[in-house]
Amino acid sequence: MVDPILSHPLIALVGPTAVGKSLISLQIAKELPVEIVSADSRLLFRGMDIGTAKPSDEELASVKHHLIDIADPDENIGLAAYQQMAQKAINSIHSRNRVALMVGGSGQYVKSVLEGWNIPRVPPNYELRSELEQFANEHGHQALFNRLRELDPVSAERIDARNIRRVVRAIEVTLESGIPMSTLRTKSKPKCNILHLGLVRPRAELYQRIDMRIDQMIDAGLINEVRNLITRYGWNDAAMSGLGYRQFKDYLDGKETLDDAIALLRKDTRRFLRQQMTWFRLDDPNIHWFEVGPDTDKEIVKSVRYWLEGLVAL
Repeated sequence: MVDPILSHPLIALVGPTAVGKSLISLQIAKELPVEIVSADSRLLFRGMDIGTAKPSDEELASVKHHLIDIADPDENIGLAAYQQMAQKAINSIHSRNRVALMVGGSGQYVKSVLEGWNIPRVPPNYELRSELEQFANEHGHQALFNRLRELDPVSAERIDARNIRRVVRAIEVTLESGIPMSTLRTKSKPKCNILHLGLVRPRAELYQRIDMRIDQMIDAGLINEVRNLITRYGWNDAAMSGLGYRQFKDYLDGKETLDDAIALLRKDTRRFLRQQMTWFRLDDPNIHWFEVGPDTDKEIVKSVRYWLEGLVAL
């Protein structure tokens, strides 16, 4: 096995929601000396378990995981903070002669590490944020998004218009610095050898898996999880605006039925899947894609072993 201290191997396993990343990563961990670094923005938060499809306690215990359950939902963890924590975790893994395996579907998180983004360090302007959030409340999220599109069309292409927190931050950085956020963001090649792997399934199969997962979440007590979280934190914290939680607000406020809320979650999850694939494009020459099947884990382990052997030869 290659000495990670010398080669700094970083494997990224990406793909859309419900494709099977967690299961395959655990299977890889049975064969290779890896530690997993989560690249899922929702897994950071304690208590958000069912709605995020967080790995079980048994799965977490089977291989060392990083950046899961490290914050409470009322804590604000931005992209720059995640990138810093992820790099620290990766360095720590390498220091133990292990291989870092980054797993997740949050495109910004993955690319910020793999591409070495130099993220703008613009301090928060809470007064401006409040004004922008109020504007969205009065005029709708699309009106706020249109302001971002005028200021920074490149960032607008990468941000979901419904993600008000990210839209507000992009506008804030642009207005405070006087420069579009997309222009401020430069790259410095990370000091790692990177193998970028992707998982894919037919779209119809993914939709079916999403529907099955949502049904399982409901049966597992997702409504009670959401209710307990809003009792403690309310709806205003950034984490509660995430997929799997915000869709139940009107139901819990008595404005719609549970069936309506579940239908909205199905719709929004499919939209999220399509958005993810704008980050992880099938024609990206840097990603080695695998269509998930019975032997995908074995195929990936074989590919990783071959790659590591190549690093030894360098």
